[in-house]
Amino acid sequence: MQKFIIFFFIFFIFYENSQAQDEYFMTLRNDKVNLRQGPSDNYPIKIFYKKKFLPVLVIDSSYNYRKIRDHENNSGWIHISQLSKKKAAIVVNNKLIMFRGATIYSNPLAVLEKGRFVKVNKCKESWCKVTSGSHKGWLQKDGLWGLF
Repeated sequence: MQKFIIFFFIFFIFYENSQAQDEYFMTLRNDKVNLRQGPSDNYPIKIFYKKKFLPVLVIDSSYNYRKIRDHENNSGWIHISQLSKKKAAIVVNNKLIMFRGATIYSNPLAVLEKGRFVKVNKCKESWCKVTSGSHKGWLQKDGLWGLF
C-alpha cells in the first residue's frame, strides 16, 4: 500500500508539471488572420483580424495551432504560421503619456488613449521604447497589454 501511495504521489507531481503551460505573447504576422473555433481548418471562423502585429496571448497549443486570447477577451485557435515573435502592445490605461526618455521627468511627447496600438522596440525595467504613428518615445510598462 505504501508503494502505491508513493507511486501515486510521484505520478501526480509529474502529471501536474506536464500539464502546466506557460502563457506568452505573440503578434499576428499578417493583415488578415482567421480566428477559428477549434484547432484545424475544418472549424468555422469566429473572427477575422485585420491588424498586423496585434498582440495576442497564447494560452494553449494543439499540433500546429495555438489557442489565443486577445485584449478584448476573445479566444480561439490560430495556425502557428500566422503568428510572429515581434513585440507590440495595446494601451490599457485611459490616457498614457509618452516621454522622450525613460523617466517621468523627461519631456512629454504625446498622450495615447486607451486602445492605441504601439510597436515595441525595446524594454528595460518598467519602461518600453515604442513607436506609435509618427511618435517615438518611452511608455511605462504597466499601462500596456501584450508584454511579459
